[in-house]
Amino acid sequence: MKTSSTSPPDQEGHLGIAGRVARAFIDSKLTPLVIVTSILLGLASLLMLPREEEPQIIVPMVDVMVSMPGFSAKEVEQLATRPMEKLLWEISGVEYIYSTSQTGQSLVIVRFEVGEDMEASLVKLNQKLQSNFDRIPPGIRHPLIKPRSIDDVPILALTLHGGGHDHEALRQLASQIEENIKQTPQVGETVLIGGNRRQVRIEIDPVQLEARGLTLADLPSAIQGANRQAQNGSLVEGNNSHLIETDGFLRNIEDVESIVLTVNDGKSVYLRDVANTSDTSEEPNQYVFFGSGKASRQTGSINEPAVTISIAKQPGSNAIQVAEEVLQRVEGLKNKLIPPEVTISITRHYGETAAEKSNELLLHMGIAVVSVSLLILFALGKRESVIVAIAIPSTLALTLLVFFLYGYTLNRITLFALIFSIGILVDDAIVVVENIVRHRQLPPNKNRPFIQVAVEAVGEVGNPTILATFAVIFAVLPMAFVGGLMGPYMRPIPIGAGAAMFFSLLIAFIVTPWAAVRLLGKHHETATLPKQKKDTNHSEDFFTQLYRNFMNPLIEKAKWRWGFLALITTLLLSAMGLVLIGWVQVKMLPFDNKSELQIILNMPEGST
Repeated sequence: MKTSSTSPPDQEGHLGIAGRVARAFIDSKLTPLVIVTSILLGLASLLMLPREEEPQIIVPMVDVMVSMPGFSAKEVEQLATRPMEKLLWEISGVEYIYSTSQTGQSLVIVRFEVGEDMEASLVKLNQKLQSNFDRIPPGIRHPLIKPRSIDDVPILALTLHGGGHDHEALRQLASQIEENIKQTPQVGETVLIGGNRRQVRIEIDPVQLEARGLTLADLPSAIQGANRQAQNGSLVEGNNSHLIETDGFLRNIEDVESIVLTVNDGKSVYLRDVANTSDTSEEPNQYVFFGSGKASRQTGSINEPAVTISIAKQPGSNAIQVAEEVLQRVEGLKNKLIPPEVTISITRHYGETAAEKSNELLLHMGIAVVSVSLLILFALGKRESVIVAIAIPSTLALTLLVFFLYGYTLNRITLFALIFSIGILVDDAIVVVENIVRHRQLPPNKNRPFIQVAVEAVGEVGNPTILATFAVIFAVLPMAFVGGLMGPYMRPIPIGAGAAMFFSLLIAFIVTPWAAVRLLGKHHETATLPKQKKDTNHSEDFFTQLYRNFMNPLIEKAKWRWGFLALITTLLLSAMGLVLIGWVQVKMLPFDNKSELQIILNMPEGST
């Protein structure tokens, strides 16, 4: 007796892993809970994932600055820079060392390997320098150590200008605003750029100084001693103890002028007797001016004094949220701390650009999901496209959960990984749905329970689907082991794509058969079946016929095969030629057009 290939297989022997998983969930009340839970977890991850333009790359960098007053650049290099380089190379994990020697100062930048912990790197560097302080030559001050990271790059810059205020007044106002901004959660380093700090200038009259028996060396100690508050014990009186403090802080220019330097011929010598004092601003070493467009050039306001507050975020925080909270706090200071005549312009807003790029990529991801569903609609049918449309969001939601658990942020690379995965992750659901539809159309299965038919259909394609899925995962997985700076930058792609493929396999075996039974169970004909082939035992749809009509000549006729190969080769060479002639540019990342302009001026040597 001849057995047909479409006969029901043995339930235990031929279902395989996929068939057994499908049988366990195809009529289970847990399956809709799996769908809802995965989507809710994905939405929660989408809301909680920090958003920024670029992925977080941990590259510990430390600046080691040594001050050497009076030493030339050559002496700085020989006495400080070179010995310090040799010393720092002994630290494990150091990848590069960059040094700059100039008159009176040495700067050594230590870059550790990618992925090294910042705190551990700082501890190692500090211990190395502390244990070798005895080797520092005389005249060289102790090193100043400052760590650097990608989060030191400002995400927001606010420029204060207008109202006729000068650089000094704007600087004082900006410092007060900076104190309020510091109270915003997740705000990192803030820096004031431009403006002049308040400074008391003391111009010594050498003739008057010598006449009173004083030298320049006597003045600093006298001024410092007067600008100091000290506790001088306590006074007990009436069962109360009163703390005695000498209030020596200088509050205004009159206090500075009234400092007693010495006593000469029974008379106190005040600072105003030997020097001219003035309450002014420090010598400027940088300027910030504000202007915009033709109107500012016509009115001359292009030279309007300004001060910029740059704000960075803390590591792992949401750039969009931090920027919005800072702007809300500054908005609340208007007409309270900030005068109405002062204008605050946003001169850098990476939170806004990060939101724009992430929202644009999320929109493209939605377009990709809809496009794939429409393709399934035309190829298989309406209900089949709904089944695939259920599988895609569940898979993407679980992938977003993986990003959240891994500590990634929502940036151009992670979103690219999701968009890249959409075209691949639908394959598993399409294969399962198509085979269920095909089994449903087989004559022996017309009167059998649809649940049993669907389980057998899943079991039939289970092993090839598993093999194909893991083949794709293993193909992109080596990208996760790339070293250097590009390693952590590109790692979200293999992790995201691999997770999406793995979850798509689970969804195809768990959710897709469950949805197929409920959406296709009461509909015998799910697609237009125009005719039945003589050499098959079931009908074929339009696309199957189109594929057969295209492939049969390629298989049967050598002329068609060689012509098809020549066409593919021509298209391949033409595509490669587009790169050679410059019509297509090859680069690692897409072009990023920002409304920024950088101007570099080469000034003569010695310019201020």
